Amino acid sequence: MKAVGIGLAMLLPLTNPVSTVAVMLGLSRGMTEAQRNRQALLCSGYVLAIMVIAFYAGQAVMGVFGISISGLRIAGGLIVGFIGFRMLFPEERDAPEVEHRSQELQRHQKHDIAFIPLAMPTTAGPGTIAMLIGTAATMYDEQPFSPWVMQVAPVLVFVLVSAILLLCLRSASAIIRLLGQSGVDALSRLMGFLLSCMGVQFVINGVLDIVQDYPLVN
Repeated sequence: MKAVGIGLAMLLPLTNPVSTVAVMLGLSRGMTEAQRNRQALLCSGYVLAIMVIAFYAGQAVMGVFGISISGLRIAGGLIVGFIGFRMLFPEERDAPEVEHRSQELQRHQKHDIAFIPLAMPTTAGPGTIAMLIGTAATMYDEQPFSPWVMQVAPVLVFVLVSAILLLCLRSASAIIRLLGQSGVDALSRLMGFLLSCMGVQFVINGVLDIVQDYPLVN
């Protein structure tokens, strides 16, 4: 239980399910409750898969493809910034004859939010992945717990984090009913601005990592 408690204390502040709920509120405009619940279930499943892969195979995967944590931060920042910009400045749809087609396109676009940006990089972002990779290396080097605990505890922690995320995301439907359509529209613009800021910050962090890893030689 101690290992599980430590794992939750480390992961929950990084994954921050509350912020993921806020992003989902902004992106799920026009979805039905069933569609939002499906996106919540998919997102929690993706987050579980990302955490398991990062912990058990993160170093190997990033080494094979030559991906650094700084590169992961910059790529994630560009993706989040692009999505935020689209939310902040949505396309105008004032032609009645294309309304039906626009609704069809919107429904297709909604299927993409579970993985990007909800699961990655909003929930299981570069910081979470870097922490998991570093923790895995430390655990196998120092052996702080018995072997069976080190095998069981990480999986249990990942399942609990995903379950907590799912419960939080399922509350999005109730929040949307309280806000109404105008409230959701306003929140979508606000979250677009915040996502744009998050994306810029991710890029800045990635650039700072590069500067620290490769300092200029005078």
